[in-house]
Amino acid sequence: MANFNKVILMGNLTRDPEVRSTSSGQSVTALGLATNRTYTVGGPGGEKKEEVTFIDVDFWGKRGEVIAQYLKKGDPIFIEGRLTFRQWDDKDGNKRSKLSVTAENFEFLGGRKGERGPTRETSEPAPDMGNAMGAGIDEVPF
Repeated sequence: MANFNKVILMGNLTRDPEVRSTSSGQSVTALGLATNRTYTVGGPGGEKKEEVTFIDVDFWGKRGEVIAQYLKKGDPIFIEGRLTFRQWDDKDGNKRSKLSVTAENFEFLGGRKGERGPTRETSEPAPDMGNAMGAGIDEVPF
């Protein structure tokens, strides 16, 4: 059976990008993204509504460092990536899980040319982190 896991998003950062490093020195940049959807309830002429979806996104390596250098809360961005599901036990022993996006490519949006840096950043696919939050990070091949 064929499989396909591709996410394409365009939205605004909900917070400044946060860069951290694994124990092996690999950088990971985390950011929040908000996407908006406007729709009408009750057919033509009906009440307009808006929903906001908040999405956690992780960038690995240089791509994330570039984003942290040029973007801040509120800035728009276009992201291509894949869904990642992680499971872990919290400090109280409760099972936790999280669905997020592992970004693979991006484009800066808006602003004046030259003010935001490069317009497209691509490289090798981001590592597959498996189902354990933080488990196996040192074993990621880069």
